[in-house]
Amino acid sequence: MLHAVIMAGGAGTRFWPLSRISLPKQLLHFGRQHSLLQDAVNRLAPIVATENILVITNQQLVDTVRQQVPQLDSSAIIGEPAKRDTAPCIALAAALIEAKDPGAMMAVMPSDHIIQPSESFQQALATAVNCVEQQPARLMTFGIAPDRPAETYGYIQVGPEFGEGIFDVLQFKEKPDSELAQHYLQQGGYYWNSGIFVWQAQTILNALNEACPDMMKRINRIAESWGEENCHDVFHHEFSAIDGTSIDYAVMENYAPVCMVKAPFEWDDVGSWQALGRLFPADENNNTIIGKHVGVDTNGAIIQTSEQHLVATVGVRDLIIVHTDDATLVANKHDEESVRKLVQLLETKDASAYL
Repeated sequence: MLHAVIMAGGAGTRFWPLSRISLPKQLLHFGRQHSLLQDAVNRLAPIVATENILVITNQQLVDTVRQQVPQLDSSAIIGEPAKRDTAPCIALAAALIEAKDPGAMMAVMPSDHIIQPSESFQQALATAVNCVEQQPARLMTFGIAPDRPAETYGYIQVGPEFGEGIFDVLQFKEKPDSELAQHYLQQGGYYWNSGIFVWQAQTILNALNEACPDMMKRINRIAESWGEENCHDVFHHEFSAIDGTSIDYAVMENYAPVCMVKAPFEWDDVGSWQALGRLFPADENNNTIIGKHVGVDTNGAIIQTSEQHLVATVGVRDLIIVHTDDATLVANKHDEESVRKLVQLLETKDASAYL
């Protein structure tokens, strides 16, 4: 049976001040009907039974996540007691799934991507599942054909196509500098790493046991206690003691065979405010506006406000302007990484009420 794990524990600091500790990026709507998390759950519905969907978030967000996805059982929302990156998260999910449904297949994905149309995503998921059924030792990932020399994504280098849209993975590449990203784009055979995976639960558990035996001892203790009276104490103690690492570093970069499905869908990881410029149509002055805005000689801006609060601009270009009830951000569109630095500065300025 196919299970799905949605990782929803990120902080989304690059989307401050809209993204906050109590309502991070994956729980925001960005002018759309549903939040990113709600969309992630909804697009799984035709191919994964509701009772087979797990959402793993952090403890502080469990109640909010349950409110956003009431179609899931409350036990399907798991709150990590500490942030430990993707390998422990995936290991725990795989252990719980294998215990519940031995021999199960599992798909793993982030909660904060925009993917459309959903039908193409479901088709790609079915393709990956079929590949694993043919060879259970395979670990499948999804690659996005690059349309620009992006420096913010990891890349996947692939070999020749051996099935329709299916490739053997040669190497995983770290985020490149601009020159190397341009080389990848021109040479071809390199795809953005989407962070979406399909495999048998037992296969990834075997790989993690070999790569991270100390981590897996703690994960196994958590899984064995799950549902028992002391399970919360065990979970908190054992998980918090794990040294965090990513699934790419722990397993994917050194495992074989790894195969990639070329994504047939449109994808955006909504990594920063610049993403709104890709997701929403720009006006005649190349401004992306969500909410009420009036501008004179305003070009290349990304403005997020509400219909109740007017943002007015005169003689500005390439700015990010985000208005919320208690904080307003004005930033250079080409220096978005500094938004993270700003959040770190707020942490040191006794401004936690704004985080």
